[in-house]
Amino acid sequence: MESSRSSRPVEVWPGHAAPLGAHWDGTGTNFALWSAGASAVDLCLFDADGTEHRERLQETTHQVWHGRLPGVGPGERYGYRVHGPYDPASGARYNPAKLLLDPYARAVDGELVLDEALFGWDPRDPSSPDPADSAPFVPRGVVIHDSFPWGGDELLRTPWSDTVIYEVHVKGATMRHPDVPPALRGTYAGLAHPAFVEHLISLGVTAVELLPVHHFVSEPHLLRRDLTNYWGYNTLGYFAPHAAYSSAGSRGGQVTEFKAMVKALHAAGIEVILDVVYNHTAEGDHTGPTLSFKGIDNGGYYRLGGGDRSRYTDYTGCGNTLDVRRPPVLALLMDSLRYWVTEMHVDGFRFDLASALARSFHDVDRLSAFFDVVHQDPVVSTVKLIAEPWDVGEGGYQVGNFPPPWTEWNGKYRDTVRDVWSGAKVGVRDLAYRLTGSSDLYRSDGRRPFASVNFVTAHDGFTMADLVAYERKRNEANGEENRDGESHNRNWNSGVEGPTDDPAVQELRARQVRNHLATLLLSTGVPMLTAGDELGRTQGGNNNAYCQDNEVSWLDWAAIDADLWTFVSRAVALRRSSPALRQEAFFEGTEIPGTEVPGSGRTKDLAWFAPDGEQLTNRDWFDTDLQTIGMYLDGRGLRHRDERGRPVAGDSWLVWLHAGPDAVDVVLPGAPWGDGYELVLATEYPTGAPPQPTALPPGAVQLPGRSVWAMRVLRTPVPVPHAD
Repeated sequence: MESSRSSRPVEVWPGHAAPLGAHWDGTGTNFALWSAGASAVDLCLFDADGTEHRERLQETTHQVWHGRLPGVGPGERYGYRVHGPYDPASGARYNPAKLLLDPYARAVDGELVLDEALFGWDPRDPSSPDPADSAPFVPRGVVIHDSFPWGGDELLRTPWSDTVIYEVHVKGATMRHPDVPPALRGTYAGLAHPAFVEHLISLGVTAVELLPVHHFVSEPHLLRRDLTNYWGYNTLGYFAPHAAYSSAGSRGGQVTEFKAMVKALHAAGIEVILDVVYNHTAEGDHTGPTLSFKGIDNGGYYRLGGGDRSRYTDYTGCGNTLDVRRPPVLALLMDSLRYWVTEMHVDGFRFDLASALARSFHDVDRLSAFFDVVHQDPVVSTVKLIAEPWDVGEGGYQVGNFPPPWTEWNGKYRDTVRDVWSGAKVGVRDLAYRLTGSSDLYRSDGRRPFASVNFVTAHDGFTMADLVAYERKRNEANGEENRDGESHNRNWNSGVEGPTDDPAVQELRARQVRNHLATLLLSTGVPMLTAGDELGRTQGGNNNAYCQDNEVSWLDWAAIDADLWTFVSRAVALRRSSPALRQEAFFEGTEIPGTEVPGSGRTKDLAWFAPDGEQLTNRDWFDTDLQTIGMYLDGRGLRHRDERGRPVAGDSWLVWLHAGPDAVDVVLPGAPWGDGYELVLATEYPTGAPPQPTALPPGAVQLPGRSVWAMRVLRTPVPVPHAD
């Protein structure tokens, strides 16, 4: 298809090759697009009625096609048509019949509409390009200029050890919130509404981790089933806030609304962390649509098969893998990250399937270009960096292997805690590592306990309520005959599958939810709560609700478990007020000078107790039948200092975890460990608050079946209660 001259009086000046994207300078807009193999590039401008006007970019500098158009400014919708060879066997998929989104577009307008014209190959002959024009069915980029009044807003930089993360979906958070105006529900403005922000403040979290907000589209296979991609792990635009989450429209208003959301959350002391998907794009495999990268420079953006370059190397399970080894792709990633920090004031990132980004030739490489560039970047290296340390390729499970300063979603933490509370006979050895920051994973390379982002549930999998109510997934609504989603969930349904009216089962499930959450919030490391778990949210047993943009996934504010919410906020407050529960350094298990009690010795910064009140023996550590453990944390032995160099100290704690079904007698240790113990949090009570009195002397006490106790150590004697 030949380029056509515009009927509009548009003049094209040479412009500049940098920066990439569309940038308005006050009187005109410079357009720049990288494509190494193109023979020509047409810039396509669109009127409000959709009329297209094409301008051939005449200048190319170092593989960047560029031009400046005087008079073209904010609000202009645009795309590209890229000319070149169509030879899938060699990796070339140029097809000017397909309108392509600028990878650097700052805003996106329009929906993806399922049509055969989306696909670059002719269905009658895949070796030939499809001639149908895709423009009516694909979104366009938008030229923007946003002078947002930040008014002194800066990144919060909450210390890692003080961080409590709340993983939440922008739309699902407020779609059913009665106190958020209907026009704002499911939007950035809805998330910033005082009704929702107050929930975050009252809960005590310090950061929201937003499921993907880079502009994304739904996969054709979902659209064919009248479903959509709800989670958003199908990115098309790495600089553009997802337009559908904006109440202000998609002609650039989403940028301002996103910034206003960040500013409002910052004002409440809450950081904003983005879940980002740089490992693959929305274009799928060789049968997928041609929307942007595939038509701009297929071989330049993607990892292609060695022998047959018409196929993609897929480490992601999503059809393709971006080739971060290539400088233009690595530059795209870094430019995007810097943009979200400097222009959008984002405080950090969680990298989806991060192992795919760290692969050099095949293996995951700690010395890959990706790590090198991130670590030396003066902007990106200073914000919170969280890796999902696995992908679907061979050798992709890399928990514990990302280098400093990375933190990681600790999948081993999730698995261990679930095993313990599901009744698996796994003993307590691995649990002890997870409770104290996973030193076995993160200590050897100099990282701190907060390298471990601890979680029991996440967006992907059962909710906390479903974890204790279902053993089998219920994913039929996804349209894949229940084949999708994880089948081995390390969980227990409390004796009955699914909903029940049995009050004994209901009470047990509620306690099991509290046990999981108490374990999470009393563990060293960085806890991550999944939105809705504090409310008792259920997905009806669906453990892969990625395509359920409906009541299955949205938070139900009319069905709140008030006791559970009180329990979680109580546990978060306990954690945030207790330095010993959020250690900045790993425990040593050594005696603490100055804690001597004559005839009884010294305490340790960390000690482990068996039910008989004695410290665990080597034999105990390898006893897979042991289901009860006491963790003693001495607040006088913290090895970090405040900003003025003064030693930090706090309360000492004895935490009991008992996963057995029956009550067990445990002995609270006496001197030098404590003169008494105050029961502060107990999971057998709906809100975690035990009845008065809560002070207990050393000695025997009965711990209920399947329960967690958090006991503050007292340094003054507690009277022994008299028998009636």
